[in-house]
Parts: sequence; C-alpha cells; structure tokens
Amino acid sequence: MEYERESRLLAFGIRVGINAAALWLAAEWVRGFEIDGWQSLVAAAAIFALVNAFIKPLADLIGLPVTCLTLGLFHLVINAGMLAFTVWLTGQFEFDLELDGFIAAFLAAMLISFVSTLLSAFIGRPVRWALR
Repeated sequence: MEYERESRLLAFGIRVGINAAALWLAAEWVRGFEIDGWQSLVAAAAIFALVNAFIKPLADLIGLPVTCLTLGLFHLVINAGMLAFTVWLTGQFEFDLELDGFIAAFLAAMLISFVSTLLSAFIGRPVRWALR
C-alpha cells in the first residue's frame, strides 16, 4: 500500500516535470502565451496535470461526436480549452500566466501536446520502469 502511494506520487511528479518543460517551451515559442517566473511555471504545470487528469476525460467524452465528425481535429480545440482553463485557474491563485486569444491557445496546446508526448515516451516511461 505504501509503495503504491509512492509510485503514484512519483508518477505525478514526473508528469508535473514534463508539463513544466512543455509549458516553458510553449511560452518561449508561441507569441501570446507567457509565463512570468518559475513559481508560476511550477504551479501551472501542477494545475495542468490535474486538469488533464480529471476534467479533460469528461471534455473528451462530451466532445466525442464532434471529434469523430472532424476526424480528430476537434481534439485539438479541446486541448486549447484545457490550456485556457488552466491559465484561468492559475490566475485565480494569483500566478502570472497570460494567454492572448484562441490562436495562441491553439498553437501552444499543439506544441505542449507534441512535447509532452515526446518527453513521456523518452523520459517518463523509462524512469517509471527503472524505479519498479
């Protein structure tokens, strides 16, 4: 039981680290998406991990018919919405994140998804396997 809790905490820590790297890269490359300070980056990464774990599956389920009709392209809109929600929620805790419009959210979400997928495959999975 104790090992399982440590394993989940480690998995969450890895996810937060991967999200932090992806968010930082998006803030550097996407005009209209800004993160001010490392505290805001870490808070946004943790909140983004929680949003993706708890709210995104429900949004994916609700948007499933439209996602099927658009051959998966609507999933990118859902990702942009989850990023916008994360920015709003992080702002409620008075951290400094800015997102200027849908295009910035869409481009940042695409980049975050791509970077997160790569980092999860090359870092997250091997680290979890090594610590088993």
